[in-house]
Amino acid sequence: MEPDQRQLVQLLPLLPILAELGRTEHITGTAELLGVPQSTVSRAIARASAVVGTELLVRDGRGVRLTAAARTLLPYIETALAEFGAGLDLVRNESDVAQGKISVSFQHTFGEATLPLLISAFRSRHPGAAFTLSQGARNACLEELASGQSDLALTAPAAPAGRHLESAPLYREPLRLVVHHGHRLAGRPTADLADIRNDPFVALGPGYGLRSLTDALFRDAGYRPRIAFESQDSHTVRGLVSAGLGVSILPPGGDAPGGTVTPETGNLGWAEVPLSSALAFRDVGLSWRRTRTGAEPASVRLFREMVVAEGPRLLSGLAAQRSRSGQ
Repeated sequence: MEPDQRQLVQLLPLLPILAELGRTEHITGTAELLGVPQSTVSRAIARASAVVGTELLVRDGRGVRLTAAARTLLPYIETALAEFGAGLDLVRNESDVAQGKISVSFQHTFGEATLPLLISAFRSRHPGAAFTLSQGARNACLEELASGQSDLALTAPAAPAGRHLESAPLYREPLRLVVHHGHRLAGRPTADLADIRNDPFVALGPGYGLRSLTDALFRDAGYRPRIAFESQDSHTVRGLVSAGLGVSILPPGGDAPGGTVTPETGNLGWAEVPLSSALAFRDVGLSWRRTRTGAEPASVRLFREMVVAEGPRLLSGLAAQRSRSGQ
C-alpha cells in the first residue's frame, strides 16, 4: 500500500470526530454530541496529528483551538463526509425502490405511449423499480386512488386538488372530430359541433374522462348528440367510425390503424378534423393522496417527483407529434 493511501486509511475513521470538533472547538462538547468518551476524542486528535505530521489542536487558555493546518483540512473533511452521505442516501433509496412497488391507475388512452415513456425514464435511473398497473375509466382510476388501491392516477382531467388529494398538470392535447374518410367533413380545415348535429355519435360510456369532456362540448353547443354506440375503449370507438357507423370526438390518433386508407383496408378509414370550440382540449395530469411527511414509500415519492418535475418536458414531443399527426 502506498504511503498516501496508508494515511487515508488511518484517517478515515477519524473524519467524523475531526468534523465535529471543527464545529465545536470543544473536546467535551464533541464527545457529548457523538456519544463517545472524552478520551476517545483526545486520542483521535493525537492520532490524526501524528498521521498528518503536524498539530491539529492546541491549548488556548482553558480551552482549545484549531491550528491553521486543521482549518485548512476542515472544508475537505466536511466535503468528503457530505459526498459519502449523499452516496449512502442514494444506495438506501435504490434499495427502497427495488423493494417497493409503484401502483398506477391510468386511462386506456395513456397505455400506448404516455405512461410507458414515464416508466422508461424512471427505470433508466432505477432499474429495480417494479410497477403494478391498472387501466380503466377516469372515475374508476380516481376511486382506486382514493381507496388506496393505487398510489398514483394518470387521468384527463386530473383530480382537482383538495383536502385529501393533490395533482399536477403534465400536458394539454386537442380534441378532434373523427369521421369516416369519406364523410362530407373529411378534409375540412375546421368543423363546428353544429356540423354533426344530425350525425350518429359514437361515445365512450359514462364515467370516462372523454365522455365528460364531450358532454361539456355538446352542452356548450346547445344540443345533445344522437348516440348510436357507447364503448369502453377509444380504439373501438375509432374502429366504429372507420366503418362509417358514426362520428366521434377523440384526442389525436397518432399512428392508430385506419389513419391511412389503402386497398387492403377496403372502405375502412378515419380522418380527423380540428374543432373550432374553445373547449376542445383535455388536460392530462397526475394525482396522488396527501400523506404526512415520511409516510410515502420512497419508490412512489421518487417516481411522483420525477413525473411532476420532468413529465411536461418528457411528454412535450409526444404531445406535439400526436397533435400534428391528424392535421
